[in-house]
Amino acid sequence: MTNVFINWEDVQPEKVRFIDTRFDLANKTAGPNMYKEGHLEGAIYWDLEQDLSDMTSNKGRHPMISKDKMTELCRQAGLQLDDAIIVYDQGASPFALRAYFLLEWAGFTNVYVLREGYEAVKGLFPISKEEPEISLSDTEPNWNDAIYLDVEDVKKVVAGELEGQLVDARAAFRFKGESEPIDPIAGHIPTAVNFDWEQLKEGGKFLEKEMLAEQMQHVTDKNKPVIAYCGSGVTAAPLYAGLKEAGYSNVKLYVGSYSDWIRENEVEQD
Repeated sequence: MTNVFINWEDVQPEKVRFIDTRFDLANKTAGPNMYKEGHLEGAIYWDLEQDLSDMTSNKGRHPMISKDKMTELCRQAGLQLDDAIIVYDQGASPFALRAYFLLEWAGFTNVYVLREGYEAVKGLFPISKEEPEISLSDTEPNWNDAIYLDVEDVKKVVAGELEGQLVDARAAFRFKGESEPIDPIAGHIPTAVNFDWEQLKEGGKFLEKEMLAEQMQHVTDKNKPVIAYCGSGVTAAPLYAGLKEAGYSNVKLYVGSYSDWIRENEVEQD
């Protein structure tokens, strides 16, 4: 099984690059402010909407960034493909896992997400209020396009032309179309099954590998491709990571997710 998460006691802070991704969907300035107030020493900050999404696109609420933007983001951070990188957020949140997915897409090979999050470890590692000095890199991503699906790919999955099981990370009432608090149309992408991403965490951190495997063992057939999605593409990232840790070997992510799908496609309601 793939290791996505790392526990704080296994971290050697002097040997890794930290990326802080704390964010609050209800308060867009909260993440940058939290970083300024204190972060793990040496950490850079990546913002969900300024860095990890293309908010100028109409392909969902947190659309996929371009390869050019991802390349520039990594170069500005001074990253090399083989760097040991640990991404964190406030804990049991989807933001670090969004960054994890993008780094995996770009071909970084030694990336982990801190299982506990900043709040649990801030007394265990050196903390700083200073932005680190970064030397720009000339890294060339090694794109792993197989893990990323767009709406045209998902149409083929729904039509049975492309193998794969769609898994919806939203709460059951949204999946069933009983009510929809965010998007203009209630329901889910046809052929999808549901697994609420909130089941992947407990006590402010993501479950240990063995518990994740037990929790997710019956989601779908482990021998077929699995495609995670949610409402905006953000909470699909924890589902993507959980499936990988639980032993699903061929996991993909539809970043546009439901908010992209409903622009021009029909939905189902249970």
